Amino acid sequence: MLTIDRVGTGRALVSDELFAQMTARIAHDRPELAPDLPARILDQALAFLGTCATATGPLGPSDLVDIGWHTFILHTREYADFCQRIAGWFIHHQPEPTSEEPPSGPEPIGAPISRTVAAITAAGFAVDHELWGGRVADCTQCHAGCTDSPTR
Repeated sequence: MLTIDRVGTGRALVSDELFAQMTARIAHDRPELAPDLPARILDQALAFLGTCATATGPLGPSDLVDIGWHTFILHTREYADFCQRIAGWFIHHQPEPTSEEPPSGPEPIGAPISRTVAAITAAGFAVDHELWGGRVADCTQCHAGCTDSPTR
């Protein structure tokens, strides 16, 4: 497990090659985004995941940052390796049940954006505040609802 000590950017947590691949994937899958957004989204998704590795409570990404997380998950081997290296456990992305879907366990606990941004800052990552202005994505994120969470 990596101890995060003032890394500064989420981008520093992966190789330049992997960062470029995932940024290109975001740009390809989301052509409506401004040209500078894919790299910014991915940087913040990586900072978020790096923060999840040491968080003591639930965190959640904004809708824009969640795009980066979804993109990383598509690179399954790299994502699993990243989770093991950064957290020592797999960081699950657990969506909240839809209104038609019965809950499968304890009631999920959401995470306000302010808590997530504060945790990212405390972990030593730069925060791109424009990407955190939206609502939290519809998922319970790094601790609440995860089957192998260190807090459960």
